[in-house]
Amino acid sequence: MPDVFDVLGQDHQEVKRMLAELETGPTAATGANDNHLMLRKKMVEELIIEESKHEALEEMYFWPAVRDRLPNGDELATTATGQEQEGKKVLDRLDKLNADQPEFEELVLTFINAGREHIAFEETKVWPLLRGTLTGDEAVSIGDKIAAGKKTAPTRPHPNTPPSPGVLKGAGPAVAAADRLRDAATGRGQD
Repeated sequence: MPDVFDVLGQDHQEVKRMLAELETGPTAATGANDNHLMLRKKMVEELIIEESKHEALEEMYFWPAVRDRLPNGDELATTATGQEQEGKKVLDRLDKLNADQPEFEELVLTFINAGREHIAFEETKVWPLLRGTLTGDEAVSIGDKIAAGKKTAPTRPHPNTPPSPGVLKGAGPAVAAADRLRDAATGRGQD
């Protein structure tokens, strides 16, 4: 069974793939045509959806384990959730722009750099420490909760929602349902 590090690692690999593709893809400034720009916007929407789910679930299940298990867990989790909140602000602004707008590419580049920095922080600073404190069953249990939560997690960034497990578990289902209704009405995230 996959544990929390497998589940989050798979998410990180997918995000890194998307970031690399966005980094090298054609842009309005490099002469991308309307079709390319439409595909670019779709890829950013996919990134926003996946990141929104990932971060909400980390904040509900992963960061509380870090806080509980590591002597410097509060510091690590606060740093990480601060990075995530900044990322949500960028993604929220990006979600409202079209790919032909100059600010769109500025924000894509900002998120690429911040996203890579955040992933590296988690994988090199947090994971090695937490691995040593969780039993195999605990790591699988957290991984199961995160994997199962993807079906009902928010699909949009909510930068004004505090990264508190209690708030997310309480308000999260209603927010996620509203996100999914908006997505269905607009066709966002659908092929």
